[in-house]
Amino acid sequence: MDAIVFADVTDPWAYVGATRFERAAATFTIITGEPVEIVLRAALQDTEVAPEDADVLNARVTAAALKSGIDLNFEDLVPASSFDAWRLLTWAAEFGPTAQRDLAHELWRAHFLEGVDIEDTFALASRAALVGLDLESAEALLASGEYAEAVLSQSSAASEIGVRHLPHVVVNAAWTLAGIHTQNDYVQALHRISTGVPPVIE
Repeated sequence: MDAIVFADVTDPWAYVGATRFERAAATFTIITGEPVEIVLRAALQDTEVAPEDADVLNARVTAAALKSGIDLNFEDLVPASSFDAWRLLTWAAEFGPTAQRDLAHELWRAHFLEGVDIEDTFALASRAALVGLDLESAEALLASGEYAEAVLSQSSAASEIGVRHLPHVVVNAAWTLAGIHTQNDYVQALHRISTGVPPVIE
């Protein structure tokens, strides 16, 4: 089973939802023996939120995150563009989906838990090195314009298929699981999809 997860490194719902989906996929594999290969794709989001709305939204996502064992830290968060992070993630995918997902979680932790500026080239390259990717290659990539077109293409594809709420999961190029759901809902959806039955969540 193949799953494309459209997400963004600067979207907390994407962080929580992608984490839940990955855990659900692992559970599904343990139960059925059928692997789920997960690949992340960029869905670049506008992170501008009106101040009066930000506190409410942050409270909601913080509560959701805690249910998944993620303690978000909005006080130290550094607003940043995720474009270069996605160039790095697109490169990381060439080393396999596990390398890409490991890097994504390093970047999510850096942004949402540790107050790291993920537009900073050294911070990005260092996170790549932490998951086993070559530091110098990462630095060289970030100093260039490599993978820029690929990231824009991914985000355009997200817009074309109507991605609105993250994460947006497309399973076997046919079934859509839009927005955040519980881990159990994701497991049940994967079971239904594996038998050719439409999932009950959209």
